This record gives sequence, structure tokens and C-alpha cells, in this order.
Amino acid sequence: MLGLLARTMAKPAIMKPSALVKPVSVTKIVGRYLAHQEGLPKLPVPPLKQTCERYLAVLEPIISEEEMSHTRELMAEFLSPGGVGERLQKSLERRARKTENWLSDWWLQTAYLEFRLPVVMNSSPGVVLPRLDFQDRQGQMRFAAKLIAGVLDFKTMIDNQTMPVEYLGGKPLCMNQYYQILSSCRIPGLKRDTVVNHALGKTPPTHITVVHNFQFFILDVYNSDGSPLTVDQIYMQLEKIWNSSLQTNKEPVGILTSQHRNSWGKAYSNLIKDKVNKESVRAIQKSILTVCLDAPMPRVSDDLYRSRVAAQMLHGGGSRWNSGNRWFDKTLQFIIGEDGSCGLIYEHAPAEGPPIVALVDHVVEYTKKSEMIRSPMLPLPMPPQTALQYHARDQEGHREGQAEHEHNGT
Repeated sequence: MLGLLARTMAKPAIMKPSALVKPVSVTKIVGRYLAHQEGLPKLPVPPLKQTCERYLAVLEPIISEEEMSHTRELMAEFLSPGGVGERLQKSLERRARKTENWLSDWWLQTAYLEFRLPVVMNSSPGVVLPRLDFQDRQGQMRFAAKLIAGVLDFKTMIDNQTMPVEYLGGKPLCMNQYYQILSSCRIPGLKRDTVVNHALGKTPPTHITVVHNFQFFILDVYNSDGSPLTVDQIYMQLEKIWNSSLQTNKEPVGILTSQHRNSWGKAYSNLIKDKVNKESVRAIQKSILTVCLDAPMPRVSDDLYRSRVAAQMLHGGGSRWNSGNRWFDKTLQFIIGEDGSCGLIYEHAPAEGPPIVALVDHVVEYTKKSEMIRSPMLPLPMPPQTALQYHARDQEGHREGQAEHEHNGT
């Protein structure tokens, strides 16, 4: 929650580890949600003594009395007048005066972008939604179309600044992260990743990525007049995509994004040396979100279904199934299977959980609405398929990165 509460975190109280904290609910008030941003307080730097006391309180249950006694001695030295503690505290306070949030960038860099283990299973949460009542591709396409329309409806509230403002304890919360969850993507690096967001650019993206049988398509979801496509229009486009991607022997290039970040960083730098690959990858990265139309997973008993679908949302089930039907660097990926399974996985760096939860709640409610009366539609062009290919030189870079990863034991 550090990112979401960036500028509004109240001064924490000192609590013993055994104390119970009463849950505090977040309320929403309708209004232009960026109107409150300028008045939000900066994230305060806790007093040095309070920070140290909380540190000791956390350590006490997990270390021996001897270790605790030694730590208290070190802490007393740290807190001595003119000592290291005071100098570091003053440095933090200077940083806090110059920034809106002295912690958020450090948190982003250290907790996420410098973290080199694969994002899959280590930092990207999977979310399982209630099982749906279809068992065929028509149901899969129809639900996917409504889901996409629901995301676009949510996006309209963000773009128009009509998102309800969230309040905690009667005070408005920072809403900046709502702009980070769409049209954003993590970019692999050799030692540190970056995050790009295109939502506030001069020409914000108007397309999503749809992936089926490991093949990536660019689907424009807005009409020429700027209005979003209707559910029926989206459905027809998804049908075209499905029918043109029936081959199941395509290279699962997306599975590269599940690798150790250093390995993927090397493979990525080789992958985008090819001009066509670079354009294809950029289109995926810039897209509003990714929708994964999964092939059927192995049938299991009802008792095992929850575990199977959880694995599907977390990692796709492995290379034999749908793990190549992903771009794990993408911030938001909705996953719809032919068997009624549905959920999402999101890359955690751009935002904490609450904006994702708000979007998912909105989309789920939107998909429950009865469909509007259909009207005649003008035919839309076939969504273009990316020409993403994994060449021999990419494989060489991938192997080099993998060898380095294994040598370092990380």
C-alpha cells in the first residue's frame, strides 16, 4: 500500500507486536478525483526515536535475549547526539522537503525494478474471478467482449476525472496510481528494469493486445470519432482474431517474459534488434491492456479446479499449456479460458492493489449488465497480427543470460 498512500500516510503510532489493529475501511466520494491532489500532504518522515522503537518491537519476537540486548546497545550508539542516526534523519528530512514522497521512488526501484527473480510467482499477483457458465469459444468471445467494454468504461472515468475519490479516516487519498494501471508496461534491463506509461502522452494508445495460441494481435477499441467500440463490435473483432489464429505450432515468444530478469534482459536486447520485432514489442507495451484467450486446460475434478485455475492465472500452466499466451511484463492481463475460467495477472511495479481491485470490481459489475439493443454495424478491418519472431540470435542472447544466471546462482 506504500504507493497508494504515498502522500497521505498518517504518522504511525508505536504498537506492540501482539496488539490487534482495528481494520479501517476506505470510502469513496464522487467527484473529480484529481481535484484533491494539490492539497494532499507530503509523506512525513517519522521521528528518529519512533522509527528505532518500532524496529526493536519488530525484532523482539524473533531474536534471542542476547541478540536483543546487543541490538539495544547498537541502537543507543546509533541514537547518540551527533551520531549516524541524527545525520541520516536530517538527510531524509531534506529529501522529504524536496519531494512529494521521499519513499515511493526507493520503494519502486528496490522492491520491484532491481528485483531480478522472475516476476512470475515472485511479485505478480494472480486473481481468480468466479467461474462463468460457458464451455465454448462463443461464450469465451462474448464474455471477453463485455470485459473489454467494462475496462473501457472504467478508463473513461479516469480520462474524464470522474473517478470517485477514495477517503481514509475522512481524508482524501492520492489517486495518481489510477493513471498507472492502463497503457503501461515493465521493460527488462540487464541489471535494472524500467516502467513506461503512455496514458498521458500526446497520443494515448487506442488499442489493446489480444493473444491467442501464442499469437499477438493489435485490436483498436475506439471508433474514428473517439467513441469506444460496442460489445458487439468487439465481439466481431475477437471472432476474426480467433479464426485467423487457429495454428497451434507458433513459437511461444511470450514465455520469455517469465524468465529471470537478467536472462530476459539479454534476450530482449537481441529480440528488438530486429526492426519488425521492435515494432511488435512496442505495440504490446503501449497497448491499454492485454487480453489472453486461453486454450482449454486439462479437465480436473471440482475439488481440484480452484488450484488448477489459480495456476492458470499465476503462470499459465507451463510451456505445454498457456504460459506462452502471456506478456508477463504487461501491467494488466485479463485471462479468459474456453471452459469458463477467468481472472487476471498484473505486474506489480506501476501500482499497488487498490486501483486494480477498483477496476476489477467495476468490470465484474459491468459484465453482469444485460446487453443493450443491438444496432446495425459497419464492418471493421481485420485487427493486425504482430510479426513477433524469435530468431537464432535471440536464442543465443537468451542462453548467455541463462548461463550467467546459473553461474551467479541467482
